[in-house]
Amino acid sequence: MPTQTVVIGVDSSTQSTKAAFTDVATGELLAVGRAPHQVGGTGGARESDPENWWRALGEAVAAGLRESGLTPSVIAGIAVAGQQHGLVVLDRDGAPLRPALLWNDTRSAPQAAALTETLGGPAAWTARTGSVPVASMTAAKWQWLRENEPAAAKSAAAVRLPHDFLTERLAGVAVTDPGDASGTCWYSTATGAYDPGLLELIGLDAALLPPVAATGATRVGSLTSGAAAVLGLPAGIAVAAGTGDNMAAAVGLGLGGAGLLDHPVLSLGTSGTVFAATRTRPASTALAGFAATDGTYLPLACTLNCTVAVDKVASLLGLDRDAAEAGGEVVVLPYLDGERTPDLPAASGMVTGLRHTTTRHQILGAAYEGAVVTVLRALDEVLRACGLDPAAPETAGRPLRLVGGGAEGRHWVETVRRLSGRPLLIPRSTELVALGAAALAGAAATGEDPVALAAGWQGEGARQLPPVQRDIGTWDRVSAVLDRAAPALLSR
Repeated sequence: MPTQTVVIGVDSSTQSTKAAFTDVATGELLAVGRAPHQVGGTGGARESDPENWWRALGEAVAAGLRESGLTPSVIAGIAVAGQQHGLVVLDRDGAPLRPALLWNDTRSAPQAAALTETLGGPAAWTARTGSVPVASMTAAKWQWLRENEPAAAKSAAAVRLPHDFLTERLAGVAVTDPGDASGTCWYSTATGAYDPGLLELIGLDAALLPPVAATGATRVGSLTSGAAAVLGLPAGIAVAAGTGDNMAAAVGLGLGGAGLLDHPVLSLGTSGTVFAATRTRPASTALAGFAATDGTYLPLACTLNCTVAVDKVASLLGLDRDAAEAGGEVVVLPYLDGERTPDLPAASGMVTGLRHTTTRHQILGAAYEGAVVTVLRALDEVLRACGLDPAAPETAGRPLRLVGGGAEGRHWVETVRRLSGRPLLIPRSTELVALGAAALAGAAATGEDPVALAAGWQGEGARQLPPVQRDIGTWDRVSAVLDRAAPALLSR
């Protein structure tokens, strides 16, 4: 009987770590170990101690081993997919100097605006990095640190992204990948390297940054004996470069050069995210023009307010999240944490169109509609970045892959279906980031293409929903309120 080969794909997100034990031959998910993270901060601050991520990784791997009953000797590789954009600053011993600034920390919004203006505006940034600085981007966070905590910035011996930090703990080598690096605004998607002029602009020494591996599947080293002892895994197994969480999700869906190109994805999670893998380098000021992790590109738009914001509205109304009805005349823009797309970091929630006849259930339904219209407007920009006309029948008929926690919610699915008018495809796997990371680990261990590997794992079983007539009335009503309110009312 052939020996089973298993890899571990790690999803280190804002809230938790998941370690997916995956059979390389079949893609079967044998176990998923989990461990929580701690996130602190008030107002616009969102921070986590990177050491907590490392402890959570050990706990998640241990939980996965217990759940699966696997012998550690069958593990052949590991790769980390991490939350994008976070700023990790380390001392000379590799210990964090301060808690990491997370992607959803909005304190750096003024620095993002100043950087944009200094370089000559949004178009100048997209020409070089593919993206415009907003509060979430790492360059803006570094600038915030320089201005607000100059001692920490001056003491930094290394600057890392969250997934870089964990990969370095695993393999003992400093490394990142093109995908996650492209979310910093100091990496050029035009040249495929760090941009010296931008590093000079933000006062960041290139020597503090990790080298960029060719792809996220590149084997960058082997699990060190120290890391192996912490994780209970064999020393010497393959460690892939890893990538950012959105890039890993694309791999997990089989999107990329060896799989599907120009096929849109909508992820309904804490944030709403839309993206597609394409060979066209994106340069839209409305998008994050990321690199994918396999040599293609990943135009992406992210909204800050999605499932958690709607759940908050449901809680305020005293309703279950599925006790929603179509909003009628009421419009809710649930921008409870500011907003990233459109770029309104100081925004708050807005309700308009209330009548005596308006019900709580309609207000909740309107919160769904506001969140979905916002993210679908961003989807149209992603499609344009791929060289597609969003209104063309061929484009409109292409299935929209719906993923994330919201894809399991009845009213989320119904609202996306009604407001998009597109056929929906809901993949069977719900752990796409971890699955994509597992494909990177499998590729590092076997030499196969990670996108092709993950595409083979998908198989059959995706839920398919045909299109319904698009609700243009609701679309126009929500869009009109958003266009009139921003930025006059929503930037205060």
